[in-house]
Amino acid sequence: MHIRFAIHSKDEDSGKRQGLFQALVAIRESGLLYEYELVRVKEIHTWFNQYLDKPASFRRSSRLHALNKAISWFKDSAKEHIAYMRELATILEGHGFEVAVLQTDRPGYIVYEDAHQITAEPFSETGA
Repeated sequence: MHIRFAIHSKDEDSGKRQGLFQALVAIRESGLLYEYELVRVKEIHTWFNQYLDKPASFRRSSRLHALNKAISWFKDSAKEHIAYMRELATILEGHGFEVAVLQTDRPGYIVYEDAHQITAEPFSETGA
């Protein structure tokens, strides 16, 4: 099982819902976070930078200008990562964002995988 946290705004490249990290960039830049939320978001972001590798690829195509269509999913075994994502979701929900927790066994064509996550170009029926 793979788990993804997303808001309802669409990502321009994948055409699927934006993930929480994209939403957090926007809300941080808007200045809407309270100081204590900003501190916590930065702490969690630092943790993710240390304990989650950045995927090496976000597309199947080797064409130079191909869109990055792949989206990231956590493996259900990544318990600590998922717990931090839930905390970020709570912060976003406090500012009016509707966060969906998506689950699937068929995330799409896998283009990257490590111990905690995959990135995959979604199948047409993948609800992401």
